Parts: sequence; structure tokens; C-alpha cells
Amino acid sequence: MSSARTHLDRLWRRGRDFLGTEVAIMGGAMSWVSERHLVAAISNAGGFGVLACGSMPPALLAAEIEATQQLTARPFGVNLITMHPQLAELIEVCGRLKVGHVVLAGGLPQANAIGRAKALGAKVVCFAPTVLFGKKLVRLGADALIIEGTEAGGHIGPVATSVLVQEILPAVGEVPVFVAGGIGRGEAILSCLEMGAAGVQLGTRFVCARECIAHANFKQAFIRANARDAVPSTQVDPNFPVIPVRALVNTASRRFIAFQHEVIGRFRNGEIDQKTAQLEIEHYWAGALRKAVIDGDVENGSLMAGQSVGMVTREQTTVEIITELVEQAVRALAARESVEAVL
Repeated sequence: MSSARTHLDRLWRRGRDFLGTEVAIMGGAMSWVSERHLVAAISNAGGFGVLACGSMPPALLAAEIEATQQLTARPFGVNLITMHPQLAELIEVCGRLKVGHVVLAGGLPQANAIGRAKALGAKVVCFAPTVLFGKKLVRLGADALIIEGTEAGGHIGPVATSVLVQEILPAVGEVPVFVAGGIGRGEAILSCLEMGAAGVQLGTRFVCARECIAHANFKQAFIRANARDAVPSTQVDPNFPVIPVRALVNTASRRFIAFQHEVIGRFRNGEIDQKTAQLEIEHYWAGALRKAVIDGDVENGSLMAGQSVGMVTREQTTVEIITELVEQAVRALAARESVEAVL
């Protein structure tokens, strides 16, 4: 087993060196979930916690970063949404508080945002949905990339993780690339590393960490769910696009379908214009994630979850989760080494 662990350490050395961690496992940034307690716990367990800024204003982000720094002396990152109206100010906050890694998500970031974060001393990580975008982001100065498959929770793209790793990992080698989406066991981590990934990012797997502040009802919904329960939001009319979000099916998601039909019907009857109808549809989920994560209303809130939710079977400490993932990868390597020794 010691040789297998040495082999694993060698496989994700690039990711560990980039993150400054014991293991190259990043925590996915989940709004209302990835706050100070979970982020610090992941980092303290040897992984790399990532704080979800979401819609926070600069002052609130600063307070959350400082609170996280009180809980861990180890590296962690901050996820910023590129469409945030105060993105420039948020980057300045990260620089002032000496955040080592800034993750830019939610769209293609501007060169000036990447440049400013780097000038303030941070390493910049960006999401790459295609080879073309990946290469462009590297040219713009991204220090690392994340590729995230459609199996992930929350806002998703259309391509599976298994396809993205085949497309992007062989084509983008200039910077470390981390893989996300549907990863719930160490064997899957090992597979990504052997294909050339520097490390991985997991979100859903950490929701039921003991250190996570999510409501007990929210955690129980994850523990009871299987992969088939985590589905993308349904769009009923292509003229009224819905940004796909993967979440567990509940009363709110079923009601969303009827709500779209109702709003579109009002548009067709001339009661409202198309812009108003689109805004009403987009605003349906406003505040729904907080309602589920913090208030525990798992029927009327949003239960964003990846398809790996079926592998979440109980509440565990963050240390236990990371240890289990590493042990699974090591056992898989050790089993292979035993077979090779016989042959």
C-alpha cells in the first residue's frame, strides 16, 4: 500500500504543488454551503476549500474571508462570479486580504479581471467548457483550469465529464487542469489523474460533512436521494429559455413546469410582454437555495445536487470524507500492482 500511496502522490503532485495542499481535492463553491466552516474544514483536512462569494457585496466577502482565516492557516480559494456588478471591488478585497487563489466562474472572464487578480498576488483558476475556451483562458493568463461535466450540481453545461476529459486533458497541458462533475469515489479521482488531470473538484460529496452548516433536512434529502433524482431544470418552451440547473426533484421543481406554462399562457393572451414573462420565469427560483440550505424547506426550496448524490449515504466529518476518497484510490492502485506482480 505504501508504494500505491507514493504512486498516487506522484500522479497529483502538480495539483498539490499548485494548491499548496496534501491532496489535490478542491471543494466546489456552493452558495450558502461553501462558507467559512466547510471551507476551513476542507483545507484543515488536507484538501483545498473554496469560498463561494455568490452575490455577496465586498464588505460581506471581506468579513467571510477574515472569518475563514481565523479557522484555518492553510490555503483556500475564493470563487467570484464574473457577472457580479462589483467584480472589480471583490478582486481588490481578495488582494487586500492576501487570498492565494481566485476562481472566476459563471462565464468567460475579461483579461483585465484575470490580470488584476494576478497583479494582486493571486493564482487565477477559470472554468473551461471547451478546448477552444481553455486555450483562450490560458492566453489571457489563467494559471489553472477546471473542466466540469453536466453531472455536476447547480448550473451545468451540456457535455459529460467523461467526454470533457478526453477532449481537453490531452489538448491543454500548459497549466494544471482540475476535473469536476459526478466524482464521488477515489477510483474516479484516480481515473482522472491517470488521464492527465492535476486534481479534482467535488461539491455534492461535501454537503453532508459534519462541519457543513446546511440544515439537517437538506442533508437528509441528499442521503435519501439517488443519482436519478438529480435532474436538470425543465424548459417547456424554447422561446423562453431556462438556464439548466441540476437539482433534486421536489415540489418546487414540479411546480416550476406548471408555472412556466401559466406565465407563457399569459403572454400568449396578451396580458404581459415577452420580456416580462421571461423575467418572471427567471425570478421563480429567487431565494430558493437559501430556503432549502438554511431554512430547511426541502419541498419549496432548491436542492441543487450533482448525480454523485447517490454516493452520499451518511453524515461524516470532512477528514473522514477525504480519507475515504484517498483510501479508495490507493486500494485501486494497490490491487492493480498486485495483478501486475503476478503477471
